[in-house]
Amino acid sequence: MQILRTLALAAMAVVQTTHAPARTDPVLVRFVLDGDTIDVATVGRVRLLGIDAPEIGHRFDTTAPFGREAKQRLTSLVAHRWVRLEFDGKREDAYNRHLAYVLLEDGTFVNALLVRDGLARVSARVPLARLDELRRAEADARDHRRGMWSAFR
Repeated sequence: MQILRTLALAAMAVVQTTHAPARTDPVLVRFVLDGDTIDVATVGRVRLLGIDAPEIGHRFDTTAPFGREAKQRLTSLVAHRWVRLEFDGKREDAYNRHLAYVLLEDGTFVNALLVRDGLARVSARVPLARLDELRRAEADARDHRRGMWSAFR
């Protein structure tokens, strides 16, 4: 009986970790705050899940290398455009921003695109459905010395 219980619990764990992320209907991006945060109509602030872009300076802070480039790239991709959000795991961060993958109308995975361009790095503390894709994008950016990886060998 204990073996059946253990197998059932293991099967439930596999099902929970291999779920498909929930995707929204198209939503409009109102503006871009920085290289990994956007403001979406009817949703609010959304932090791109699984990545971290260099910070842009606020007030007296200095801007990190590639911070402005990351914001400009994200702006060119999504500002005033319709996107779909995909939620995976925890829905909000400590700052009450929604956590989501962002997909363009043609299906382009924006989070991975920023990482592949070397304008963000993978930052995941929990298992994510698209983590392998993000890691491959980061390896590609490093291998081709793009963006923030351009100074490293």
